[in-house]
Amino acid sequence: MRKILVSGCLYGDHVRYDDGDVPCLDERFLKWKEEGRLIKVCPEVFGGLSIPRPDSQRVGDKVMACTGADVTREYTIGAEETLRLAKEYEVAFAIMKEDSPSCGSRFIYDGTFTDTKTKGLGLAVEYLKKAGYPVFDEEELDQAEQLLKQIEE
Repeated sequence: MRKILVSGCLYGDHVRYDDGDVPCLDERFLKWKEEGRLIKVCPEVFGGLSIPRPDSQRVGDKVMACTGADVTREYTIGAEETLRLAKEYEVAFAIMKEDSPSCGSRFIYDGTFTDTKTKGLGLAVEYLKKAGYPVFDEEELDQAEQLLKQIEE
């Protein structure tokens, strides 16, 4: 049975910057969770950031907190650990939380802290994609399910 890497907040853990979660309640996701396929990760927590923590956004090659603090190092440590776990568990792919500075796979916030999104990758997703892992967001479960079926045939 192939494993799937998932953002901890989608899994249901309260690891978001605001101490919240955004659990994925799609029946396929819940089935994969019940089967023990899901390997949950939170790159920010892996990088040593607290819960709650200041909102952060990617600004070019850096990740900056709304307080002005440069948290690139913490996000990089988290991205490295996320990639390490993907390799350790030989995951088939990842399902990561869209818009996150770590986990966004299509869109992230633009670094202005004005609630404006732009096309881009979160840092952990960038690491995963560079290593060859397919990454989906919570709205792309049809594609994830299709890939899983292909892999396991």
